[in-house]
Amino acid sequence: MRFGITIKPDMTIDRIVALTRQAEASGFEYGWIFDSHVLWVEPYPVLTLMATNTKRMRLGTCVTNPATRDITVTSSLFATLNLISNGRMQLGIGRGDSSRRVLGKKPVTSAQLEDAIKAFRNLTGGKETEYEGLTARLTWATGGVPPVWVAGYGPKVLELAGRIADGVILQFADPDLIAWCVSFVRKGAEAAGRDFGKIEIMSAAPVWVSDDIKVGREHVRWFPALVSNHVVDLVSRYKPEELPPALTSYIRNRGEYDYLHHCEVDSSNRDFVSDEVTDRFCLLGPAEAHKEKIRALARVGVTHFNIYLMCGDEEDTLEKYKKEVLPAFH
Repeated sequence: MRFGITIKPDMTIDRIVALTRQAEASGFEYGWIFDSHVLWVEPYPVLTLMATNTKRMRLGTCVTNPATRDITVTSSLFATLNLISNGRMQLGIGRGDSSRRVLGKKPVTSAQLEDAIKAFRNLTGGKETEYEGLTARLTWATGGVPPVWVAGYGPKVLELAGRIADGVILQFADPDLIAWCVSFVRKGAEAAGRDFGKIEIMSAAPVWVSDDIKVGREHVRWFPALVSNHVVDLVSRYKPEELPPALTSYIRNRGEYDYLHHCEVDSSNRDFVSDEVTDRFCLLGPAEAHKEKIRALARVGVTHFNIYLMCGDEEDTLEKYKKEVLPAFH
C-alpha cells in the first residue's frame, strides 16, 4: 500500500508547501492538488513549489480535465514540471466536475477523455500527435511521459481506465463499492489484453483520527456530498439496475448543490448525508480502525490510499498517520 495526500488549494501558499514537506518526511509518497481554477488558486505554480520543496514525492493533479485547458497546454505544463521535478509528475484526469460545473458547463465525454490521454502521452513523450486536423509536437519534451491516472465512477470510464490508464482514482473508501468499480477496470484491461495487476487502484477520501466518531463525522460529511455530484451524473446516464443501490440511494434527499461552497467542512451542501454513508465513504475512529479499513481496501485491490487533507488539523493528521498508521504498511 502506498500513501498520498491531496490538498485543496484554499490555504496559504506557505502552508501548502509546509504540509507537502511534512507529508514527505512522514512517509507519504504522493502529493496531489485539486484543479478547479475558478474556486481556488491556480494549481500549477503551486505544483512547481511542491516540486522544488520535495526530493522524492511524486506530484500531480487530482484531478484536471481536457476541457478547462486545451490538452496541448496541459501537456506543456506537465512536460515542464517533469523537467523541474526530475520526472516525478503524475497526471490525474477525469471528465470534469467542479471546474466545469461552476461555469455552467458539462463534463466531457469518455471518448473525448480517451483522445486527450492519447494526445497527452504523445506530446509529453516528444512525439507527433494529430490535433484538430494538424500535427503538433513538443520537440523540447525530454523529461519522460508522466503516468496517467483516470478518475471515474461509471462503467464506461472505468473500462476506459482498464484499457489505457496507469492508475484509477476512486473517490470513496467503501470496499464494496470499490470492488464494483474494480470489476469494470478489470474488464477493460482484459479486453485490451493488459495485465490488470499492473494498474494502480487509488482510494481517495478524507480521514479523522479520533475516538470521538460523532465529532469526526462533522469534519468529513462534506465528502459524500461532493461524491453525490458524480452520482447524479451517473443516474442520468445509466439504468437503475446498472448501478449499485449502495451508491445511488443516498442522493434521494439531495437538494441543490452550491459549487461556490464546494468541499467546505461546514457547508450546507452536506446536510442530506447520513451517518451511515459518511462512515462508509470516509475513514473515522482511532488509528486501529483506520488500519483495519485500509487492509479491507487492499483486499479488494486498492494499492494506493490518498488522504484528502482538508478537514482541519491537517498537521495533526499527518503526525498521527506517521506514528500510528503508516508503520503498519511500510
